[in-house]
Formats: sequence, structure tokens, C-alpha cells
Amino acid sequence: MKNTPTILISNDDGITAKGIETLVKVAKEFGQVVVVAPNSPQSAQGHSITIEDPIRIYRNTIFGSNVVAYECSGTPVDCIKIAKNVVLKGSDIDLCLSGINHGSNASTNVIYSGTMSAAMEASMEGIPAIGFSLLDFAADANFEAAEKIVRQIVRAALKDGLGSTKLLNVNIPNVSFESINGIRICRQAKGYWIEEFKEGKDPLQRPYYWLTGKYEYQDSGEDTDIWALENNYVSVVPVKHDLTMYEALDSLDHFSSKV
Repeated sequence: MKNTPTILISNDDGITAKGIETLVKVAKEFGQVVVVAPNSPQSAQGHSITIEDPIRIYRNTIFGSNVVAYECSGTPVDCIKIAKNVVLKGSDIDLCLSGINHGSNASTNVIYSGTMSAAMEASMEGIPAIGFSLLDFAADANFEAAEKIVRQIVRAALKDGLGSTKLLNVNIPNVSFESINGIRICRQAKGYWIEEFKEGKDPLQRPYYWLTGKYEYQDSGEDTDIWALENNYVSVVPVKHDLTMYEALDSLDHFSSKV
């Protein structure tokens, strides 16, 4: 193994977000840090990629001269692809960190998350990856507790790996470090968004719609990420990108036929 690991960092809140600043600060303690992050907020972009416009990257010294950093015009997933194939030109990446997201990515939020999609893209390339989120949407959120949790998890990941997965979804409750009860390995909670569209009129009196809603938790298990967070635990969920529902394969035999 290399004495100094290469750690790739991205996010979906943009390169100037307070969360990524905290992530870079911690990662610098463990290895060589390379940042490729969006030049503007890209929340809820999921696994989208840019195919109809050119992608541009520019050096950015926001994290100091000892951190190679680029801001990217594309999505979080674009950032990982550019980092691997252009910035690092196929060099080994020991760990990818994404975040720290401003807001929860627990339960089914993982599907929409640009933060987690960046980490997932890295994992699809065989790079161990961790997405971090703090349950505080405020731009000036307090990341003091999150910083300590990230340090603990990154240290363990570099020392002992990610077990039999390549991707972890880590959510951190919005409480002081002293109020955190521990770190729990969880499953993704069941739930969904009850959506509402607020209608309005633009200056030309044309209608527009603004998506709002609330999250409906539909799980009673104490082994879920939502339960953990509601009880002041950090939730760690192993994630995979294979969406096959294996337990349903045998139930679909009636669709099989010769053509």
C-alpha cells in the first residue's frame, strides 16, 4: 500500500459549501486530497450526467496550495468521472468522500441525492466511497460534531476498509457531539415523499409550480437509519448500485417465453 493515500472529494452543494470545507479539513490529515466539485449547487441531481453541453473545469485555491482542487460546471457524477479520467488520469484513488451534505440523505432520499450519486459513481469504478450528510439544511450549519464523526469513520475506512461493500451512506444527527449516542450500522428505512406543488404566476401571468411536501416514514424497525437518527445515533448504511430485486425473480416465471 502507498504510505500516503489519495483521497478524492466531491459534493453536490458546490465547492464553496461549508460542508465540503469540513470534509477537506479532515481528509488532509490522512492523505493527499484532490477535490473536484460543482461550481454551483447541484442538490437532488441524482445520478444525472452532462451529455449535451461541454464540461469545463477550473483550478480553485479555496482550500489552500497543498490541495489540488477544481470547480466543475457539471453534475456531481460528472465531477467523479472528470476526476478519474482527466484530473488524475487513471491514477489510483484509495478513497472517495462526498459531502458533507447540508441535509439528510437517509431512507429513500439516497435515490435523489447528488451527494450519494457522486460516491456511488466512485464505487461503480471500484473505489471505496463514503457519502456524508448532516441533518441541517442551513448554509451556516455547525459541523463541529460532524467533523469528529468523519475523522473517526475515515480513519477506520483507511485502516480496515469497508467490509464487503464499496459504498457507505453516513448520516449525522444535528446535535452536539456530546449528545451523539454512537454509530449504528443500519438498513435503509422504508418511506416516501407526499408531494405538493404550489402554484404561482410569473410576471407575465404564466403559471408555474414549486415542489414541496413532507416525508412519510413507514417503518417501525429499530434497525433503520431513520430510527437511529431520531435517537441521536449516526447511521451507517451499506449501499449497492445493483437494483435487481432478486427475491422477485422466481415470481416472474409467467413472463418467460420463447419468441
